[in-house]
Amino acid sequence: MGKFIIVGERIHCISPVIRAAMEQMDPEPIIKRAKDQLAAGADYLDVNIGPAEKNGEELMKWAVKIIQESCDNVALCLDTANKKAIEAGISVYNRAKGKPIVNSADAGDRIGNIDLAAANNAIVITLCSKDGVPANNDERMAYCQEMLERGLGLGMDSDDMWFDPLTLVIKGMQEKQPEYLEFIRSLKDMGLNSIAGLSNASNGMPKEIRPIVDSVLLSMAIECGLSSAILNPCDKNLMNTVKTAEVILNRNLYADSYLEL
Repeated sequence: MGKFIIVGERIHCISPVIRAAMEQMDPEPIIKRAKDQLAAGADYLDVNIGPAEKNGEELMKWAVKIIQESCDNVALCLDTANKKAIEAGISVYNRAKGKPIVNSADAGDRIGNIDLAAANNAIVITLCSKDGVPANNDERMAYCQEMLERGLGLGMDSDDMWFDPLTLVIKGMQEKQPEYLEFIRSLKDMGLNSIAGLSNASNGMPKEIRPIVDSVLLSMAIECGLSSAILNPCDKNLMNTVKTAEVILNRNLYADSYLEL
């Protein structure tokens, strides 16, 4: 994959501001969030419209068009459980800055999203799970292999499958974190791309602790070979963590001004 890829997470229907903007089809708050994340260093923007069972196709088309038209055709990650809405978003997507990402497939009910990505020359995020949290890394690997074989069988390039080991909540699943990091290293050893939904790790923690936990886990995961993450690029500490890790791993040349680049 080359450079570490940042997928901005802040266009999400869970946010009251974004939810209201989507309900009213008011572009201004969404475009502002998009521009803020790009200015902070995001490479892709995740566009999460939720289940969107009633108007998902219309909403995703609208969101894709207003964001790309206002932000120089930025590459987008289309995030919804509504498969038809993803297809609708892809139908109006401008590929000038990169392929669309389908978020997401798994080895269970959503395995068909691999077929969708293959049919539309898109990238797909593949969760290494089937029905809930995998019991261990052997189970993760079985799901990974199943999805990889399906994608390759449909003519996909393995680089277009970004494997998510399933970032688990530390508060309550602390004992599972070492194997999570180990699995990221296994994906790297296999030559596969990986992605993490970073903020899941610190869910339920006090507000002042979350940034510390997220940044430390991110640096450890990057050292293990993590290729990309869905995170808040407006968190300067997280972005500085990425930049510093890339320098320490000798992927970027050190300069006293490296944090400003």
